[in-house]
Amino acid sequence: MIAMGCDHGGYALMQQVKDFLDEQNISYVDYGCYSEDSVDYPDIAQKVCSEVVNGTCDKGLLFCGTGIGMSIAANKINGIRAAVCSDWFSAKYTRLHNDANVLCLGGRVVGAGLACELVDVFLKTDYEGGRHQNRLNKIAALEK
Repeated sequence: MIAMGCDHGGYALMQQVKDFLDEQNISYVDYGCYSEDSVDYPDIAQKVCSEVVNGTCDKGLLFCGTGIGMSIAANKINGIRAAVCSDWFSAKYTRLHNDANVLCLGGRVVGAGLACELVDVFLKTDYEGGRHQNRLNKIAALEK
């Protein structure tokens, strides 16, 4: 199950990604927002990331104007490794090497076609483990 949410700047892009997930038969929970009316992105990031951290959802997708605000908010939550990506290589390798569990995309930066490709590779790529685990352990230690 995927947790997803957006602010007003990412609303349109999230709707297009939801259509893609529906076509792929990938289950998700939409934590808002539900229109282009202004909302505060930290509130949405907190809802989505809580569901990832508590194990209700496997991964999260967050959308705002640039993806940056959502990623800053998401990365304040212990256990979240959120990455803003706007290219295929970064979306793949943030999973392989960083075991990122939240992908952040910018509705004013990334078009729908690319966003769907990034979501696809992010969701299908497994964490490589091995030599990367020591680094993740050090990141977790920074959270304490």
